[in-house]
This record gives sequence, structure tokens and C-alpha cells, in this order.
Amino acid sequence: MITGHGGNVQALAQRNGCTVDEIIDMSSNINPLGPPEGVEAFIIDNIHKIRSLPQADALDMVNAFSDYYQVDAKRVIGGNGTTWFIYTLPRALSWKKVLIAGPTYADYRDGCIMHDADYSFCMSLSENRFHQDLSKIGSMAGDVDAVIICNPNNPTGALIPVEEIISLVKEHPDTWFVLDESYLPFVENAEKISLVAETRFPNLIVLSSMSKIFRIPGLRTGYLCADPAVIEKLMKFYQPWSVNALSQAAIVHILENPEHIAPFMETTRQFVIKEREIFEQAMAGIDGVKLYKSDTYFMLAELLGTMNSAGVCNLVGNERILIRDCANFHGLSDRFVRFSLRDRETNLHLARIMKGVL
Repeated sequence: MITGHGGNVQALAQRNGCTVDEIIDMSSNINPLGPPEGVEAFIIDNIHKIRSLPQADALDMVNAFSDYYQVDAKRVIGGNGTTWFIYTLPRALSWKKVLIAGPTYADYRDGCIMHDADYSFCMSLSENRFHQDLSKIGSMAGDVDAVIICNPNNPTGALIPVEEIISLVKEHPDTWFVLDESYLPFVENAEKISLVAETRFPNLIVLSSMSKIFRIPGLRTGYLCADPAVIEKLMKFYQPWSVNALSQAAIVHILENPEHIAPFMETTRQFVIKEREIFEQAMAGIDGVKLYKSDTYFMLAELLGTMNSAGVCNLVGNERILIRDCANFHGLSDRFVRFSLRDRETNLHLARIMKGVL
């Protein structure tokens, strides 16, 4: 189950004889601007919270999300990252057949495997710049229990227009639709696109990650929003104290300060737009690589020359930079790598390295 994930920064540091802090991790999809100001100081100041058990149901964390996104708390679960939900949904909702919009995150498939649910893929294609064919998904949706869509998608960065997703959900009321919005906060006007607060469709389930936008993946925090009937079924499998005390406190602190969060998100989005454009320009003149347009801050690249992804990742790794080898994404191959952007200097440094490698 664990082998479907990305690079190992500790292993690369050991290989280069350096510390982990000396490795530039451009493989992990997290906010290049780091956590919001004051969050790490808040965690340090609240380290004493580990002396007591956290809330068993993470209720304060749920209420903070409910208030921030104007969602009925009865429609929300706070979890140990979105991963717990991905691995629990097939069992809780008794899925037998699942359709996954790929190529995408491996845990959607692995969650099905864990609970013996048959799965199939509707693959987006490179010739369509990895934009999903929603009509094809629609033609297959009636034959499965659930459809899982990551929007914008990892690793392609492609965004499906929200009205097209709503149309799918409407057309197939007997099929569950799981919409993973983990990377949506990086997209312009995300609040208008998100379906977190959508209440019209009892067959819609939305996942929301705190790890990526707030750059706190080590705290493992995420949410699921759905009809109260879905929440009730999932809570039968919820383990007490699933979210640790520091994680709960940090998320409540973040969401209860919207006057800081809204500017932080907007600054992040504008930063991503500008640096993505500059990185695209820097890579444009390099033979042997093709970048695919992305709606977020990570970019999929196809290798056109003789070198495969393992070879490229190895040579870039010699420069103490970790990028994502996409060979283990079902639907891709050893011709693909992914870059998660950082600051401009680092991004341009990677472009120079890629030019030398290719």
C-alpha cells in the first residue's frame, strides 16, 4: 500500500551524505510559502497539550471548519488527514465497484484493494493534455457504486469545471461521487469552485485537506463533508482520539483567524500563478521535456528523449533536489516526472539542472 507514494527525502540525504534540511524537496505537494505566519510558534507554545488526551471526536476542529466554510457541523468529520477517509469509505458505504478518474493518487485504488472492492480507471490522455473526458465518466458511472475524482488532479494539475462535476452528480443520483479538493485552495476563486458547502446532492462526498495549503502535512489533518446520513455511517468506524491534540489545536487556531487566512491564501495563489509562468518560460527552451499546463503549483512533465524518469531523478538527486518519479502512477510510465514549485531561485535552479541533464 505504501509503495504508491513518492520519493524519500531521508534516503536521498543519506545517499548524498548530507542532512535532510540540505535536500530541496520538489517532489512533495505542499505550499511553497510555508505555514501561515505564527502557526509554528503557536504549536511550540502549545506543546503542553500533549500531556492530555485530545477530544475523542475532534469536535472543536469540526466546529471551526463549520464556521469558516459555513457548513452545517452535522455534515462534517475531522480526520487524521484525508487518507483515513479514502481507506474507510469503501467499507463504510459497502462499495463493490469503484471508478477512479486517473492517472491519479494511488491511495484511491489502495483503499479499494484493502476492502476487496473492484476498481477500474477512466484515464485522461496526454493527447488531451490530461483533461478528463466527463462524457466517458458519465457513460461508466451508472455501472459502479462510486466515482472518485481529484480536482485539481494529482499529478496532472488539471482542473475540471465545477458545473461539469455537478452535472455528473445530478445525472447519477444512485452513484456516490467522491470529490477530493485537497489542492483546490491553490486555484484562483477556489471558494466559488469548491463544493464543500454543497447540500443539494446526498450522493456527493467532498474531501478537504489542511496539509497542502497550510503546509502542515506532518500534523495529518483533513475533513470530509457529506450528507448527515453518510456522516453517520462513517462515524461507526471512527476511532476515538484519531486526531492528536496538537493537530486539533493548530487547525482550530488557523480557522478561527480568517482575517489572516484569506490574505495568506490569496498571496499563495498569486505567487503560484507568477512563479508557474516564469518556470514554464525557463523550461520552454529545453529539448527533451514537455510540460503540461497545470491549474495548481505542481507540474507534470513528459520526457521525450532517451532518458527515463529514474535516470533523470537520479541525476537531479545528485544536485540534492528531489523530484517525483511518476512511473508508479497507474496510467503514466517511466516517461513522466512531476515538479512541485518552490521559490523562484529554486525553480530556476531546477530548470538549469534539467537543461544540463537532458
